[in-house]
Amino acid sequence: MQITSEALERAIEELAKLPGTGRKSAQRIAIHLLKQTDEKVLTLADALIQLKKSVTRCSTCGTITDTDPCSICSNSKRQNGTICVVEEFQDVYLIEKTNEFLGRYHVLGGIISPMDNVGPDDIRVKELLQRVGNSDEPVNEIILALNPDAEGEATSYYINKLLLNYDIKVTRIAYGIPMGTELEFIDEATLSRAFASRTAF
Repeated sequence: MQITSEALERAIEELAKLPGTGRKSAQRIAIHLLKQTDEKVLTLADALIQLKKSVTRCSTCGTITDTDPCSICSNSKRQNGTICVVEEFQDVYLIEKTNEFLGRYHVLGGIISPMDNVGPDDIRVKELLQRVGNSDEPVNEIILALNPDAEGEATSYYINKLLLNYDIKVTRIAYGIPMGTELEFIDEATLSRAFASRTAF
């Protein structure tokens, strides 16, 4: 195939590297951008540059933020005694959308995964222990909100074991059957977890 535009081809190659974007989608996006005015394309380019320049990690909880500390950590109305431990910053957004949790967060920045050569020292476990041991902000409860897969379970177990040395309540979010789902469509592992995690009615 004869390439008529090296610039277009390069844009397609770079766009195709984005998660969930194949070559055809990348080509559609690149052609769409070509049809836009210079102002619209420059606005997008500026937004991407600002994304890299302005966004940082909160030094307290580890989520992404434009200011340090983030708006959650600096909010005096949040409950200080409860910390919800999550894997990545996008989990904070998901939980915040529920408006159910009013405490603070701790983003690990990954999970323990020997297959990927990720150990406890590669995620923010030490920082969590420092927060728990900080007498300036007493912590009463740690909520483990990690994915219920093998790595998430191993990470939860490891953190729970470390927290046994502290006078602190450790809980985890419930896993089980989603609302509106019929039992016949539930896999065995989910059903088993639902029975194991059952609570009083």
